[in-house]
Amino acid sequence: MRKRTIKILSLILSLIIILTGCAKPAEQPAASSSGDAKAEKPIELKMGITSSETSSWYQGALKFAELVKERTNGKYDIKVYPNEQLSGGNQAKSIELLKAGAMDLSLHSNIIYSVMDEKFSVVSLPWLMPDNETVDEKIHGEGGEALKKLLLNNGIVGLGFGENGFRQLTNSKKEVRTPEDIKNMKIRIPGMKMYISLFTALETDPITMNWSEVFTALQQKTVDGHENPLDTIQSAKIHEIQDYLTIWNYSYDTIILGMNKAKFDSLDAETQKIFQESAVEAMAYQVKLNRELEAKHLENFKQIGMKITVLTPEEIAAFREKVQSVYDEYEEKIGKELLDAFR
Repeated sequence: MRKRTIKILSLILSLIIILTGCAKPAEQPAASSSGDAKAEKPIELKMGITSSETSSWYQGALKFAELVKERTNGKYDIKVYPNEQLSGGNQAKSIELLKAGAMDLSLHSNIIYSVMDEKFSVVSLPWLMPDNETVDEKIHGEGGEALKKLLLNNGIVGLGFGENGFRQLTNSKKEVRTPEDIKNMKIRIPGMKMYISLFTALETDPITMNWSEVFTALQQKTVDGHENPLDTIQSAKIHEIQDYLTIWNYSYDTIILGMNKAKFDSLDAETQKIFQESAVEAMAYQVKLNRELEAKHLENFKQIGMKITVLTPEEIAAFREKVQSVYDEYEEKIGKELLDAFR
């Protein structure tokens, strides 16, 4: 009887162990995917630009950063550094930093790129593109594609083109209507060799210096004048220290939204497309804003007493004839094929 009882108890115990082993373990709560996303730190990219926070450049750069952040669901956070903060005021150094990958993105003029490769000066040859309609056709067509190839050859991806616009002349001495009026003036120009040739042909004294030094040089009258598009004149407050403005549309200046090629290549195809589409949209916004601001800037300049002179086609022809030697010099340096893409 006792043996039988022990057998029954052993059987019951075995059954309990089997049933316990078959029971499912308690499920752990799943990790919150939204919590993981919040915990993931965004990838920060540095973007340097020349102009100040009051410029259309800066607004275009912010628009690009905003679109990328939104379309990548916050994965990429682009920090915009105005006034050449990343290069210590040296515009040419910014391009070097971009090529080396020390800067991820930049918004810089083709003029600054010409320090790296003179072919970039093609956009700004004197009176090459007469109006905005021609500019839009060339920059968003054959000319722009040619610039993108040049950029790739230098380790930079051209994501989009904005504009600094047509460059005008300011000075503190007198009204300029003829080549004789500008003769012997000390004019600050960007560090592009083509501009040195151009202003030498106009018999001025061309002076190159970092942009961060220009306001003081003009204010102290160690330099008589300078040239720049209206939005740059406004944002840098040049109109407050120069008495005369000549509207002559002598040279066009595009700005390039460039990205370090190695950094761009590290992105997946979908993200590359987001960066490219965002750049095109942001630069279209910047161009529209820049052109809308020009009329406002001119009105502002008038109100503070600046003398504004708009040259006639006949007056411009006299200047153009005087700088014909620049075309003779640069057609060989730039190459006829590239020059024809903008003519």
